Amino acid sequence: MTESPLQTRRLAALLTPTGLSAEAVRDIPAGLTALLADVLALYLKTKNFHWHASGPHFRDYHLMFDEQAGELLAMVDPIAERARKLGGATIRSIGHVARVQRVLDNDADFVAPQDMLAELREDNGALVARMRALRSMCDEHGDVATASLLENWIDEAEGRVWFLFETGRRGNG
Repeated sequence: MTESPLQTRRLAALLTPTGLSAEAVRDIPAGLTALLADVLALYLKTKNFHWHASGPHFRDYHLMFDEQAGELLAMVDPIAERARKLGGATIRSIGHVARVQRVLDNDADFVAPQDMLAELREDNGALVARMRALRSMCDEHGDVATASLLENWIDEAEGRVWFLFETGRRGNG
């Protein structure tokens, strides 16, 4: 069966000129897409905990989770656009996120505040490790622009880990 011109255009690679190798154009957008799925999943989990915070430190947790969710949301468009600039595809739907994400959902009816802090700390720590691995891949392929973005996001994520750790210390909540 012969493809129509429309089908051919839909199936064609983006072929954006990047100056990077074919391997970089394949691997880095794939890594960014997985990172994007994780960031979206972590954003929603953080908002979930923001909406369902309770207890004597409600206001502090509610505000901190909202601030952290905002940092995650601010990453979404730059991650997706960087993947596209490199000639890759990126997330297309919630179902796509669910298939690619490595951050586990939390659908529990109730999560204790200390458990919220611990879970978000672990998830953000895992996000840091994944971003560092992607950053190393960028070095291997000479992609300084993606590496530069990742460096800032790693710093922000380390800040979230620090706040969640300090807030979750025994005697603090």
